[in-house]
Amino acid sequence: MVQNRLNTLREKMEKKAVDGVLLWGDMNRNYITGFTGDESCAIITKDKSIFITDSRFTEQAKLEVKDFEILDHKGDFVGFIANLIKEVNLNKLYFEEDILSYSQYVKFKDALECEFLPLEGLVEEMRIIKDEDEIANITKAADIADKAFDHMLQFIQAGMKETDIALELEFFMKKQGASDLSFTSIVASGVRSSLPHGAASEKTIKESEFLTLDFGCVYNGYCSDMTRTIVIGEPTEEMINIYNTVKEAQELALVEIAPGIKCSEVDKIAREYITNKGYGKYFGHGLGHGVGREVHEAPRLSPKSEAILETGMVVTDEPGIYVPNLGGVRIEDLVLVTKDGYKVLSKSPKELICI
Repeated sequence: MVQNRLNTLREKMEKKAVDGVLLWGDMNRNYITGFTGDESCAIITKDKSIFITDSRFTEQAKLEVKDFEILDHKGDFVGFIANLIKEVNLNKLYFEEDILSYSQYVKFKDALECEFLPLEGLVEEMRIIKDEDEIANITKAADIADKAFDHMLQFIQAGMKETDIALELEFFMKKQGASDLSFTSIVASGVRSSLPHGAASEKTIKESEFLTLDFGCVYNGYCSDMTRTIVIGEPTEEMINIYNTVKEAQELALVEIAPGIKCSEVDKIAREYITNKGYGKYFGHGLGHGVGREVHEAPRLSPKSEAILETGMVVTDEPGIYVPNLGGVRIEDLVLVTKDGYKVLSKSPKELICI
């Protein structure tokens, strides 16, 4: 798979007249090279594949990085790369403009004797469509999240702190084989559940409150992302109405997911339903986003998105309603776009659960 990615990158470089690429960020570099570590970089030209690291990672690189020449920069990363670019006689070197910091850019700009130009998301474009291995890893990460939600339903009870729940989530997923969290778990109860990104606090969860759990894990370098909202004790009629509105909007959008469909159109389905139910002003974010090596990738399912869904994309479907001083509901599935439509990777139940 890695060799296929390298070949595809070179094809894209040729089409866009890109002479050489510097992959500095962990996600793109590891995607192209197969390396699982950090603090390294890769340079790719039309006929050379060079992996640059130091003595801490040379042995690991020799095991993981195939079809690349592996070099040790010996402490002078920028100077080493500048000399290397001069040796291979590159006139232009393209970099990841969204990853390199300004100070790093200045150092390279001063050291290089060639043009230093933005890559404009060339590798990120490749990462949008997932191959079989990537889909398998994302599916496994989603499975771990499902198991974690089932476990949490047995664990959670009134009187617990949100932080206790977040810690149990992390502990359980890592015991199931996750290497890390996809992001800091969102655990928000009661009025705090109206915060779309409410990180766990010291608040104690109480009866007749919403509890939103938005979480995911990393498996073999790939992320999952899922949200479920439950009720502690008995819900009010308004809470039931809000929940059912979100659930229906989520499912209406889900069945629209298919190759060739504009992302903004999928967003529109959920947004119009929520608006017609009187809660439009309480749904302020986009419907979803891509998931892969990072938990937020292209494409975006949002009102202004021009992206078109394609087979092999993995996206989220996550409408929400957030009412200040009352609470909020979000329901999120991880979804694979297939040639015939979609496949839901999140298997946890979506009916209202009261514990």
